[in-house]
Amino acid sequence: MFKQYFKYYKSRNPAPDLRSVIDLEKAGCEKSVRKVPLPAESPFPSIWGLKPSTDWQVWEIVDKPGLIIIRNPFTSIGQRFWVVQCLRDYSKKPNKSNIDGLIDLDGWWEKAQCNKETAEKLRWITLGFHHNWDTKIYSDMEKDEFPCDLKGMIEHVSKVFGYDTFQAEAAIINYYHMNSTLSGHTDHSEINLEAPLFSVSLGQSAIFLLGGHTIDEKPVAVLLRSGDIVIMSKESRLSYHAVPRILKADSEPWNSNTETIASPARDIQWDLFEEYLKSSRININVRQVLQPQQSCLSDVIYFTYFVIPNWIVM
Repeated sequence: MFKQYFKYYKSRNPAPDLRSVIDLEKAGCEKSVRKVPLPAESPFPSIWGLKPSTDWQVWEIVDKPGLIIIRNPFTSIGQRFWVVQCLRDYSKKPNKSNIDGLIDLDGWWEKAQCNKETAEKLRWITLGFHHNWDTKIYSDMEKDEFPCDLKGMIEHVSKVFGYDTFQAEAAIINYYHMNSTLSGHTDHSEINLEAPLFSVSLGQSAIFLLGGHTIDEKPVAVLLRSGDIVIMSKESRLSYHAVPRILKADSEPWNSNTETIASPARDIQWDLFEEYLKSSRININVRQVLQPQQSCLSDVIYFTYFVIPNWIVM
């Protein structure tokens, strides 16, 4: 059933009917989602381009327990900052990419600014523990330092939701274009499969499918916009998911009220990054690889534990 829905939303001719897609900005989705009350204001500072957590709008998909969506908790300039990081800074060595051996990764962004074909060749980058696409196994020998700014932002979000022990240790950044898709799969390579996954969307919109633990279960379709953060926890953590379609964004939240917000992103030539966003979506997926008591993959594990945050217990 999952594959049929993927093909349906991927179809160009005929185009799919999107009325059944859950859209948090439109009326009519009230039966599909429930609003999640957050604890009191986080004691951690509101940095990394995020609004105060008291301003966040948080929803859980009713039919998919543990699938949490934070509706764009970023400031406008915060979105710009993360776009710049993903295009200019994370696209450098020692990070690994699908164009290793084809294009000098350190010079990719400079070439991409004047060559659309070069821009579209970059499809993914891995950070920290590098995901091995062939073996699906992490290795201590294939690991680099995880970016401290991304680590700080994701762990800030995790603490707001009560995941105080979460450690950002690995990330995959996917670079989509208007005809891109991501086939159905589960994320099961990490040793710690109970820690949540965090996924940040930037740029153009996307239809996100989340099914169950087998491909026979019917998925839900959710529209994700720029700035949205998805948390896959509890039952959704090991569920099949996919991106069958990229859609033209109906707004540009990275362009609103930028003159009122101070940020290092002011110093960059933003129009070059904006041109890339006109036909692209960036998706940052962050996960914890190790158990809390591990320092590396070779450590022997004698026990595991998992604490469900109080805010999500019904």
